[in-house]
Amino acid sequence: MRTRNSAAPAPDVEAATDVAALRRSVAAGAVGVFVHWFDWAAYAYLAGTVATVFFPARDSTTGLLAVFGVFAVSFGIRPIGALVFGPLGDRIGRKRTLSLVIFLMSGATLTIGLLPGYASIGTAAPVLLVVLRLIQGFAAGGEFGSAASFLAESAPRRRRAFGVSWLEVGSLLGFLAGSFVFLLLSAGLDEQQLTAWGWRIPFLVAAPLGVIGFVIRSKIEDTPEYRALQAGDAVPRSPARELLRSHRRQLLQAAGLMAAMHVPFYAVLTYLVTYETDHLGHSAGSAALLSTVISLLGLVLVPVFGALSDRVGRKPVFVGATATLLVVATPAFLLMRTGLAGTWIAGLLLGVVLAAILGTYAVWSAETFPTRTRQSGLSIAYNLTAALFAGTVPYLMTVLISATGSTLVPGPYLMVFAAAGLVAALSLRETAGCALLHPEDVAEGAARRAPVDSAA
Repeated sequence: MRTRNSAAPAPDVEAATDVAALRRSVAAGAVGVFVHWFDWAAYAYLAGTVATVFFPARDSTTGLLAVFGVFAVSFGIRPIGALVFGPLGDRIGRKRTLSLVIFLMSGATLTIGLLPGYASIGTAAPVLLVVLRLIQGFAAGGEFGSAASFLAESAPRRRRAFGVSWLEVGSLLGFLAGSFVFLLLSAGLDEQQLTAWGWRIPFLVAAPLGVIGFVIRSKIEDTPEYRALQAGDAVPRSPARELLRSHRRQLLQAAGLMAAMHVPFYAVLTYLVTYETDHLGHSAGSAALLSTVISLLGLVLVPVFGALSDRVGRKPVFVGATATLLVVATPAFLLMRTGLAGTWIAGLLLGVVLAAILGTYAVWSAETFPTRTRQSGLSIAYNLTAALFAGTVPYLMTVLISATGSTLVPGPYLMVFAAAGLVAALSLRETAGCALLHPEDVAEGAARRAPVDSAA
């Protein structure tokens, strides 16, 4: 069945992309999210040590809360980064914003690794830490939209979801790498060494990774779709205004897909560790092991589900995943009550469902927007839903369980967002195999050239 977008004429844009080109595109697109999530995991795991280094030692609890407050602020500023880098990428190209955001992120990460602590420079230490985390968060606000637009527009039409799915593989790899480095530091250093210098290692390691990513991104060409806009004089002057004026429906649909990804992602991969130890009585080691296994499972299954959606369509995979989550979310948390084996079965089941969502949500969202406003739409939808729903998962789960006295609360909570994703998915057309240059992209260039043609 042909979709509305599949008829858009763009033979030059759809030139065959060889395997080597796909690999270069995947490397350029995924390296930034790897660096970001590596830093995220390292900062989260080293929160206690960072609190000791950067905040007064009079009250360890206050220091830890301050560190997590800095963490939250870096999430809160991401929508601002999205509002800047999303429209910027639609105006000047994906390549330039990809290079800019990884330069800012890796530069701030390196500076944190070199930053003197409170004992050396006093109040300036936490102030500088806040500033650097704000820079990281601001740059992270432009990473997803830039990378998802670039990968979607660079991958071959018939393998587009497979290519874009590596964005999430990069996220999972970064998270696992950050966790692994923390485990090595904890095993090899005592508390004094970790506080004195060991905590700096992950941040210093992330910096050269960012440099490598910057070099890769600076050497790539911009996407065929963006170059087609340039050639057709159709690059938008005000993409954010155009998005809000003409594509509000697509923005809401993409936000629905992304909310259905964010909440299960943070619930399964981060909050579940706390849930197991606080409410199920499992050891921290067992909970961490399950989280690691789920992440490894995701590394394998996310590109598999992406490839599956290239064959059967985005809608069957995403609708199947969100419908399954709607049905099994509460029974999964009931199963966890039966013991450690039940917890593992339920956790792995939720991990498989999450992998199916991760393999399809980004490419489907990218295909929903026209090229002229694609990066703006992806950036704004992703970061607004992340700020509203992702970072609040652990806090809301804790508050709701305390208020209701029921440890089943996460099940219905997941069901709400599964239903939102399902509604959004059912409202969307199938886009697998479609052209990414939409009719309005081509029409705008023709409209701009019309006065010149008439005058001639």
